[in-house]
Amino acid sequence: MSYGAIYASALRQELAARSRLYAQGRAHVESYGNPPVIVYAPEDERHGNFFDPAYEAIAANPNWMRRFNKVHAQAARSLPKPAIDAARRWRELDSCMSSDALLMNIFCAPGAVESMLVQNTLGFEAGAKPIFGWKAKVPLRNGRLDATEIDLRLGLLLIEAKLTESDFQSRATAYVEAYRDLDAVFDRELLPRVPLPPIRRKERTEFPEDYSQEPEEVPVSLAEQAQLLRGVQAQMPSRFVSDPPGEPGYAGYQLIRNVLAAHATGCSFCVIHDERRPDLREAWFQVMSAVRNAEMRVRLKVLTWQELAALVPEDLQKFLDVKYGIVAPGKIASPVGEAAGLDPI
Repeated sequence: MSYGAIYASALRQELAARSRLYAQGRAHVESYGNPPVIVYAPEDERHGNFFDPAYEAIAANPNWMRRFNKVHAQAARSLPKPAIDAARRWRELDSCMSSDALLMNIFCAPGAVESMLVQNTLGFEAGAKPIFGWKAKVPLRNGRLDATEIDLRLGLLLIEAKLTESDFQSRATAYVEAYRDLDAVFDRELLPRVPLPPIRRKERTEFPEDYSQEPEEVPVSLAEQAQLLRGVQAQMPSRFVSDPPGEPGYAGYQLIRNVLAAHATGCSFCVIHDERRPDLREAWFQVMSAVRNAEMRVRLKVLTWQELAALVPEDLQKFLDVKYGIVAPGKIASPVGEAAGLDPI
């Protein structure tokens, strides 16, 4: 197990344990995994995975509500049917492991974005409206635009949210070097590299928000590998081809593309991660150190959920503590056994 996977696994276990207690009295199911992931279902005007005032604000905003459209890709094989509405398909935001759900719990909560403390700490302008899943359209060398999706845009600030994801993903050299501004922004020799694994079919069961989390990999035939590779190449400019298995690719792909998105749009970029994931901060610093221009580097930031928790209203702080074990720096999170401490309304 890798360095990052150890931290990710420990955090998943804690979040699962907290949610098993917190879910009592709330509509939910447990996945078939061990330990199980808790997946919540909406009920009336509430949703167990969300801070009540935040969910009320989400339900009143059609643009925010559209974030629920992304279905849980492996729900059919990893989750029971919802008890309240068996026809409803499970969504990624239903999962207690979802970093997007945590992001929306904070930034959709009334008063959070309006707080001068939050604005000054993150560095976005007053009056900025949260846009979740913003399409950055980063330029490619062939004149086209890629389909990069940013977790959150707040005015001139782009945010990537992480919680239990194993890493920032790796991509073949061809993918990364297809970006128009790669050499203008980065010294590519300083960017982190990793050997790419052979192309395999991944049977993902628990964590749809992270394609690399706890996969059960089943080797496929050479013919199937060739077919998959042709599908990848069809989406890339003809002058680029994917690296053969075992050849180096770029680590931290999501970070690289989001820095390029910030460069192309004149924005700042911030990574928000849990302080229990020092591996993610280290990976971010590796990518930051490869940025050529000092003006671009000062637009790059990092913040922990714990640092952000210190800035939000007290009732939201209590929710973050009990459900996620996230508390302001210097405070001690409530014991997991107290995770049922927020009584259902």
